[in-house]
Amino acid sequence: MSSPLLRVIPDELPHVWQGREMACAEEGTVASGHAALDAELPGGGWPLGLVEVLQERPEQHVWQLAAPALARLLQSQAGPVVLVAAPFQPFVPGLQAQGIAGERLLWIRAAKPAERLWATEQALRCAEVAAVLAWLPQARSAELRRLQMAAQQHKHLLFVFRTLRSAQEASPARVRLQVAGTEQLEVGILKRRGPPLEQPLLLPAHPVRLAALLQARKRRPSSIPRPVAVPDSPNRRLHVLDRVAAIG
Repeated sequence: MSSPLLRVIPDELPHVWQGREMACAEEGTVASGHAALDAELPGGGWPLGLVEVLQERPEQHVWQLAAPALARLLQSQAGPVVLVAAPFQPFVPGLQAQGIAGERLLWIRAAKPAERLWATEQALRCAEVAAVLAWLPQARSAELRRLQMAAQQHKHLLFVFRTLRSAQEASPARVRLQVAGTEQLEVGILKRRGPPLEQPLLLPAHPVRLAALLQARKRRPSSIPRPVAVPDSPNRRLHVLDRVAAIG
């Protein structure tokens, strides 16, 4: 005899989400600017809430992952993008080329974990803020849940960057990614409301114009001649240029 508490949910009910299907993001989304990634995200973009990015170590090129969405938000909102404990100084000319003006960035330096959490939560509770990026390697699940609630309540996009060790811990993030690579971004989706992603996505690690310049630089032969070693002798005085060549 079957239990009255167990019921089979028929496939014909469109309003019931099933784990094998991609869910719709009810809290709203922002297009990531990467078509391949948007196709794999519920709702077709970053959810307004917590997006967790796991890396072996902090890398600057992860900006390429978030920059298109941030530029889109800055077009429609007057407030800044808040950076909490960013490990690198943002390269403003590169961000400006992607539509993110330097004066729209607010960089908060915070060394202690408690200070980082406090600054992140206060930024999320500010209505004028466009988005928040926070580097919180020591944050715990309960602390991230508090940030997720604040981000969702105030409809802010929140990126939290942590280390790969955090992959073994529970996370309240709407979307959880693992990012690696230098020439290309290898983006694995660890958590989303939908079926698991078997293979990581390959996204460009640099904007199109910068990537073209880097490729051209690789193909261009160097015009600077290599220094030639000059043997020294006790009876010969070296010119200053010869000294440089000898050292090289």
